[in-house]
Amino acid sequence: MPVSDGVEMRQDVRTMRNGLVQLGAWAAATGAAVALAWLGVHAVLTDAAFEQPTALPLPSPKADGTPYSPTAAPEQPRSALQSEPPAPPTTPAAATTHPAAPTATAPPSRRPAPTATATSTVKSYPIPGGKVALDLKADSASLVSATPDPGWQMQVWNGPQWMRVDFTKDNQANSVFVSWNGHPPVVETAVR
Repeated sequence: MPVSDGVEMRQDVRTMRNGLVQLGAWAAATGAAVALAWLGVHAVLTDAAFEQPTALPLPSPKADGTPYSPTAAPEQPRSALQSEPPAPPTTPAAATTHPAAPTATAPPSRRPAPTATATSTVKSYPIPGGKVALDLKADSASLVSATPDPGWQMQVWNGPQWMRVDFTKDNQANSVFVSWNGHPPVVETAVR
């Protein structure tokens, strides 16, 4: 083996060693950056307080207190509803001298119309740009939903005893404010 081959081999080993050192330094720096980023994100997520959504009381299905049964009466075809009324009973005790007049009956509804109850504390505030629903208690308020209209953007700010919901589009900004600092919640809207 000539001397020049030995020199070239040592240079190849040095080049390889330099490459491995650079690869190791890059891997160490990348690992340290990932670990540092994870520790920062993990600390923030651990300290964040995620509240469970509260179940709000729903209005009762019927105001008269009778329970609703979804299997009570199947829906009848329209032709059955428009047929002649049933014949009067033929027993002598139930017989009447007046002929039965045809009556129009409404088809049975599958769901009763909801009615408002005294326990409902959710109020809706529509403004140009969207709609805000708030659960107003005696000494606080909480956001139920804030829905922007198409093309609008929504942003919410919270404080210890206040809340603000903004709807923005281009140079327009409309807001719903609610505050309850030692008094029942007061809701104000601003259309600008």
